[in-house]
Amino acid sequence: MADQTHVLFVEDDDVIREATQLALERDGFAVTAMPDGLSGLEAFRANRPDIALLDVMVPGLDGVSLCRRIRDESTVPVIMLSARADSIDVVLGLEAGADDYVTKPFDGAVLVARIRAVLRRFGHASGGDRAEEADTAATGGVLTFGDLEVDTEGMEVRRAGRPVALTPTEMRLLLEFSSAPGTVLSRDKLLERVWDYGWGGDTRVVDVHVQRLRQKIGQDRVETVRGFGYKLKA
Repeated sequence: MADQTHVLFVEDDDVIREATQLALERDGFAVTAMPDGLSGLEAFRANRPDIALLDVMVPGLDGVSLCRRIRDESTVPVIMLSARADSIDVVLGLEAGADDYVTKPFDGAVLVARIRAVLRRFGHASGGDRAEEADTAATGGVLTFGDLEVDTEGMEVRRAGRPVALTPTEMRLLLEFSSAPGTVLSRDKLLERVWDYGWGGDTRVVDVHVQRLRQKIGQDRVETVRGFGYKLKA
């Protein structure tokens, strides 16, 4: 149906793919399931899903490479699926542009909760609670930090007058920092506010996204406060 959230699911294990597709469909999602990265890329381009679930180890085009290809074309949310929580593939997936990851084997309810959390975050990115909070500290909705300008109404960022392309997750992270410049925000607090993790989470998600944000707005703009978290230089 037109009002259903469309999920692209790329997984080479037939049992996991079919079981997960059925579980997601029972929860009201429309699912396009593909067994390899190349067919997944084709399905993404043909259907433009609302969210993509990508297993790291799929044939043809691995999940990390597929994530990079998707991110080159779209800011659609991406969740990586990894067989091991301590795998370097988790970090590689996040560095490739993924917004979150889920460790296999996963509980269906946990996966659905994580999908909905990401979708809420992306829905808010065009004008959510955190944007409104940042807007109260700005004149005309524009916050300025040196050569960095954050338009909290238009959801646009400029550096030295040039537009900076951020994913919705990166934008929400920057809004958190810019709403309280000079204030240290812990990783747990950022997980709660940006990733909607009321149950805790892996702080590597925060660290990699801060790294990606620094690459776009300036390496020295976000400062690490050892043992506490991060802060935006006022």
